[in-house]
Amino acid sequence: MSFLHDIWNPWHGCVKCSEGCQNCYMYFLDRMRDQNGAEIYKTKSGFSYPLQKDRTGHYKIQSGEQIRVCMTSDFFLEEADPWRAEAWDIMRQRSDVVFFLLTKRPQRVRECLPPDWGSGWDNIFFNVTCENQRRADERIPILFDLPFKHKGIMCAPFIGPVSIRQYLTAGQIEQVICGGENYDGARPCNFDWVKSLRQECVDANVTFCFIETGTVFIKDGKRYHLPSKQLQSRMAYKSGMNYQGRPIHFDLVDDWGYPIPQEDLYVPHFRANCETCGSKLICNGCSDCGKCL
Repeated sequence: MSFLHDIWNPWHGCVKCSEGCQNCYMYFLDRMRDQNGAEIYKTKSGFSYPLQKDRTGHYKIQSGEQIRVCMTSDFFLEEADPWRAEAWDIMRQRSDVVFFLLTKRPQRVRECLPPDWGSGWDNIFFNVTCENQRRADERIPILFDLPFKHKGIMCAPFIGPVSIRQYLTAGQIEQVICGGENYDGARPCNFDWVKSLRQECVDANVTFCFIETGTVFIKDGKRYHLPSKQLQSRMAYKSGMNYQGRPIHFDLVDDWGYPIPQEDLYVPHFRANCETCGSKLICNGCSDCGKCL
């Protein structure tokens, strides 16, 4: 688990629901392990990950870290309804950690919120996937109507041009991430789409992060094949597209509800390979797994 220190998968498996799911990376990776990505199950040791402690009695996930949730599923998947209340309880207990939620099912969210949600918890960063213009226009209005204090957009896999200028002016969106598609059947990502989306974010002073080109990348009319994800990330970084917009501040508190001093919060650290990674702008930092040494 050490090399995935910023990912929490309380359940695994998913049901495809839109264009972005066509070549799902989770399905691909499961096939490589002779597994079926359509089989949905609650993880065993992984479910309680945010509450797990090390040998010294300290949480493995430190105060101030940002954890990506359900990267091999969807947090609001209907099949996960029996487990979600327990997952919410874990996030409630870890009010000192930021949980990054991403969904293609915003229409299910309101009915899936815990009873004490109120206007939202400050440690939840809620994002919707907008792989093309159709899904952006479908999901962002729903996002706007939901009671979350922090909201973002992820255009990945970026399979068509997307304009969100009209939505950025509302001031609710704090971050936009985009990246190309990977593995079998990857559809091309066009650099012109990336540049256009980035400019809209710059104009609205919203953080924009181009995390990877995808396997098939089109730039200046030329088609490039980039099978290595590390190379994709490096090329995304070299493009100079990443932009730091207005700061995003999470009011994190301890078990007693008291604000955690800034000096007690986790500070990401990076190694040499990280300096040219497209995701560094939004990354939780090096996990010290030793794989890049």
